[in-house]
Amino acid sequence: MPTKRLLYIAGPTAVGKTALSVALARHFNTEILSCDARQCYQEMYIGTAVPTPEERKDIPHHFLQHQSIHQSFDAGDFEKQALLLLDQLFQTHDLILMVGGSGLYAKALMEGLDDFPKVNTKAINIVNNLFEESGLEGLQKALKIQDPDYYQTVDRSNARRIIRALEVCETAQKPYSSFLGQTAKVRSFQTQTLQLTMDRTDLYNRIDRRVEKMVDLGLKKEAQNLYPFKELPALQTVGYREWFDHFDGKLSHSEAIAEIQKNSRRYAKRQMTWFKKTDSTLLEMADFDATLQKAIQLLG
Repeated sequence: MPTKRLLYIAGPTAVGKTALSVALARHFNTEILSCDARQCYQEMYIGTAVPTPEERKDIPHHFLQHQSIHQSFDAGDFEKQALLLLDQLFQTHDLILMVGGSGLYAKALMEGLDDFPKVNTKAINIVNNLFEESGLEGLQKALKIQDPDYYQTVDRSNARRIIRALEVCETAQKPYSSFLGQTAKVRSFQTQTLQLTMDRTDLYNRIDRRVEKMVDLGLKKEAQNLYPFKELPALQTVGYREWFDHFDGKLSHSEAIAEIQKNSRRYAKRQMTWFKKTDSTLLEMADFDATLQKAIQLLG
């Protein structure tokens, strides 16, 4: 059995993953990989809750703000680059931490990505025409019919993911979800997942307060600087889309903030649904110090 270990600290947005990972990294004198699908972009800082310089002090962090929003970076890219990096880090560390709310990125590194058929031109045209004629709502209805299982778990506000799923459905004439959960790839290291949990009311309150803090730090200005690039895939995310609607005159200032809070809570709910299906050890985050000590004990 491999002696090197990759520990994934999972959980919904705002639950306290960064704080716990930093404390554990200091205790075990190790390094941290970020598996956040948005913290990897240089131009996005406030709205993605990138760890502060104080939090990162003396602890090497990887995959933070290393890409531009104008560059493509997905779970497959993360898997390839992170595997190469781990080969280097495991030469001097027995334990490496990974933290972030993007479960797909974490799965890519720990288990490998599922193999999907190459989509054909006919499928692409069918789905594109549907999107042009019926918009996001049309995509959602089609997915609910063609793959009701995936419809229940996908971020239904993410047009790119629904388009991708429908293209696979049309190409293979099978549900997208039928390709998920295939045989995991063999890794040269052990993996372990600690899933942080919290009373939902407390979590939602933390989310609302964090959004307010982001606004105080200048989230609106950050989004305004990115507004010219609002169609880029990297910017189709909570915390930015709502400000773009504000700049387009669709939302007032206060409505934009309220929408960010609401959509962040919805995102957290989807994250919790995803992580419930993973093989993980639950850690309640009601008392940080107690949670830290329990995590240290679990890791030995």
